[in-house]
Amino acid sequence: MSIPQSSDSPPPSPTLSIDHFHELRPLIGQSMADQKDIDDVNLKIDSPGDGVSYRHAILDDPAMEGLSLYEKKSLIVDRELDSHGMGKYQCRQYAFNLTVLIASAFGLCLAAPSNYDGVLVLTAFVGFGIGGNIPIDTTICLEFLPQNRRFLLAMLSIFQPLGVVVCCGVAYGLIPRFSCGNDGNGDPLKACSAVASGAPCCTKSSNMGWRYTLIVLGAICLAVFFLRFIVFHFQESPKFLLFRGRDAKAVEVLHNIAKFNNRESSISLETFEALTAEETSMTSRNISTPSVGGGTKQLRSTWGETVRIELQRYKILFSTFNMTRLTLLVWITYAFDYWGFSIAGSFLPKILLKKNSAIDVSVSETYRNFVLIYFPGVFGVVLGALMYSVPRIGRKWAMVGSSALMGVSLFLFATVNTQASNIGLNVMEYFFQSMFNAVLYGWTPEAFPAPIRGTACGVASFWGRLFSIIAPLIAANLLTKNLDAPLYLAGAGVFVCTIAIMLMPAKSMGGQRGM
Repeated sequence: MSIPQSSDSPPPSPTLSIDHFHELRPLIGQSMADQKDIDDVNLKIDSPGDGVSYRHAILDDPAMEGLSLYEKKSLIVDRELDSHGMGKYQCRQYAFNLTVLIASAFGLCLAAPSNYDGVLVLTAFVGFGIGGNIPIDTTICLEFLPQNRRFLLAMLSIFQPLGVVVCCGVAYGLIPRFSCGNDGNGDPLKACSAVASGAPCCTKSSNMGWRYTLIVLGAICLAVFFLRFIVFHFQESPKFLLFRGRDAKAVEVLHNIAKFNNRESSISLETFEALTAEETSMTSRNISTPSVGGGTKQLRSTWGETVRIELQRYKILFSTFNMTRLTLLVWITYAFDYWGFSIAGSFLPKILLKKNSAIDVSVSETYRNFVLIYFPGVFGVVLGALMYSVPRIGRKWAMVGSSALMGVSLFLFATVNTQASNIGLNVMEYFFQSMFNAVLYGWTPEAFPAPIRGTACGVASFWGRLFSIIAPLIAANLLTKNLDAPLYLAGAGVFVCTIAIMLMPAKSMGGQRGM
């Protein structure tokens, strides 16, 4: 895992292993109760005096002992954000905005195709934008949150059920009014290309409801892009800039954060220059894992060396036994979480529509029921966020309980068929799905050190997306044989998540202070 260097270069500074990261939590996780100590340090930093006393003011801080240069700088950034009480300014610029633009542009185009192949291609591009956005948002948010506001990571997921409710509301208003009816047997009318000439069929002009729905949703997404790109002037994360060796830009962003919060920043470029040079910084305690090339190394690297440095991130995911265990279990959790909710999202509406047809519930009532089913998911997210700080429950048991109850609701839905039970069990499924995903998406970036946080979240999301492609293909085949088979398939996948969470390393479940 060594990083390519010239022959006269000193060895790279080490980074944190997963075990050491948790060992340092009492030092790097300063809460607002420690504000007096933070203010004392900031006072020293804010009044440098001569260079020697200024340097000693920083290096004499016991919390700096044994940390590499990047870790020391990150600790200073953490304290600065904690001193604000709540950082309000955040971003990872280009990916943060472009993923929304991609989703909105192709979402609008999705209303145009007249054949299924075109719909599939455009849906793939929409998924590319959406899938790229999810891991970025939580990673960025974590790097700006003070320790005592960490529950807000889970609260980010509240926009998912809110978005689903808006989507269902739009669909309820448009699809029943602008869709084809049923034939004499009560089945949906087929496309005119699929029936004999003169037979009753569903024309494009009489089935515009789903197209109108996609146009409205695409327009909403495009409006969000303009808000994020034009109205809110986002900047890059200070820790990301430090890792790239752009200290001056990191200081500029910290001053912008302070200004936005009506405060003055105590950090200047001299604050970072006072720390020892990266090549001679002390090695972290009990660490043998090499650095992934943060700081000034990246500024001096060639393109080929930069690629090799970036690839080191993937090796760090397997650098120790506990890190390997954590990585693999996170992958399994994401894979089967996406397995479960992709089947639920794809087939529950169809299964619900068929079950409702059997008990004479209209299409309009079915779409109305979707709003009732998905709205309580908002409170599922809130409950998940509250569980963050509840003693003896926390992240682990919140995820264990919510995933298990989500699986139970899918199994129960397969056994009953009344309007009340159909609504109630679907409410239960989506409530606990929202709670589980809120905690999972908030906890995942916490579980990994900052230099590999984006990589870890991105790869986990990749496995999730891959399984969300495979699962519906299997479920579609089962649906032709048994209406309830996809429900059992989804529930079984969710229970795999429950087991994986229970096997997670205990230390990783408490959350970390990102460096």
